[in-house]
Amino acid sequence: MSSTLPKVVAVVGTNASGKSALGIELARRYGAEIISADSRQVFKGLDLGSGKVTQEETQGVPHHMIDVREPGEFFSMADFQRMSYALIDEIRARGHLPMIVGGTGLYVDSVLDGYLLSDKEPDLAYRAELETLTTTALYEKLIALVPDAQVEKNNRNRVMRMLERLHDGDTAAPGKEKRYESLRLGVSWPRDVLRARIDERLERRLEQGMIEEVQGLLDRGVSREFLLGLGLEYRFITQYLTGEIPDRDEMLAKLAQAIKKFAKRQMTWFRRNPDIVWLDMQGDFFAQACEAVEAFLR
Repeated sequence: MSSTLPKVVAVVGTNASGKSALGIELARRYGAEIISADSRQVFKGLDLGSGKVTQEETQGVPHHMIDVREPGEFFSMADFQRMSYALIDEIRARGHLPMIVGGTGLYVDSVLDGYLLSDKEPDLAYRAELETLTTTALYEKLIALVPDAQVEKNNRNRVMRMLERLHDGDTAAPGKEKRYESLRLGVSWPRDVLRARIDERLERRLEQGMIEEVQGLLDRGVSREFLLGLGLEYRFITQYLTGEIPDRDEMLAKLAQAIKKFAKRQMTWFRRNPDIVWLDMQGDFFAQACEAVEAFLR
C-alpha cells in the first residue's frame, strides 16, 4: 500500500564526502529545492569553516536554512525542525521537490522521523541568563542536575538546549509522528579515501582564507566562547589565533585529526539507520541515486 504522505528526499553523509555537490546535481534533475541540514551553516559569516556552497556552486538551485542567524545567537534542533516544516510546505506549494542535504544527523532525523518536540515557547529570560555563562559553567550546571548527561562538554548549543528542557520540565525522550515519506541517500567512502578527501579539503579552505575568516569573526566581536563551542575548524583556529595553540602546524595536525574523528562519529550515527540507501561513490553513484529517486517518486 503506497503512502499518501508528502515525499521528501535527503542526501546525508560525513564531512568532505561530496553530498552537497550530489544534492545540487539531483536537485537540478528533479526540480528540487535544498534545505541545508548543518548546525553551523545556519550562522551568517561562517562560510569556509562550515563548508557553505558558494552562489556559483549552487548552479541556480535554491538553498534554504543558510545564514538564518547571527553568530552567537541560540539555535536548536527544535528551531531547525519548525523552520524546515514551514519550508517544506512552501517548496511543495511551488510544485518543487523538498530535498534535505547535510551531515547533522539529529537535524535530519528530527524532520524526517517527526520528533514530537515541546511546543512550549522558550523562556527567553532563562535563555538570556544562560547566555551570560561560559560554556564550562553551563556544563557544570547541567552535570549538577543530571550527573550522567550524555553531551560533549564544549557543545554550547546542546548543553544550553538540555538546560532549557530541564527548566521547562520537558525531560522525556521525544515521541515520533512522521509527516513525510522519505528517501535517504547515503554518501560514503572507504576510510582511507575519506581521510585523504578531508586533508585535501582542509588544505583548500586554508588557501581560500579560513584562518582569516575566523580572525574576522573575532574582530567583529563574535565571542570566543561561541566559536569554541562550534567545534572543529572554528574551535582550533580560535585557539591558534588567541595563543592557546601557539604553533600553526600543531593546530592543523590537531584539527585534521579532530575532523576525521568527527566524520567517524557521523558515520556511526548514519549507519544505525537501516533505511539509508548507501551509494557506491567509487562507482556510478549519480546513476544509482537517480534510479533510487525515480523508484521513490513513482
